[in-house]
Amino acid sequence: MPETFTTRVLNIATGATETVTDLTARCEHFLSAAAQGRDGLLNIFVPHATAGIAVLETGAGSDADLLATLHTLLPADDRWQHRHGSPGHGRDHVLPALVPPHATLPVIGGRLELGTWQSVCLVDTNVDNVDRRVRLSFLG
Repeated sequence: MPETFTTRVLNIATGATETVTDLTARCEHFLSAAAQGRDGLLNIFVPHATAGIAVLETGAGSDADLLATLHTLLPADDRWQHRHGSPGHGRDHVLPALVPPHATLPVIGGRLELGTWQSVCLVDTNVDNVDRRVRLSFLG
């Protein structure tokens, strides 16, 4: 089955601030070797309880808008039952319910089939965990 299913783990340092990290170039680089021009599916998965994967426009303010919206929906205050870590950390554990920890995207001719302005992004609001693993899996 190695010809049809390939996986790679990316180690991403998100730092000590809330961030939206564009993974599109890393996904394309992975697919150049894994897909070898074939059609299939790319699954992106972040195995953390406080991060998610989003497909959105970056660089035009949408990434900042997403973080601002998450602040509105999930304020970093003392309302959360889950209380270890930084103040308001409980909201980070709710994030994956709104920004899921996975995405599955079409691959056509070995390339990620995204819209003109779409990017694949890691969304991380947890300032206590500065290192993330992201698993890329190609099924072709």
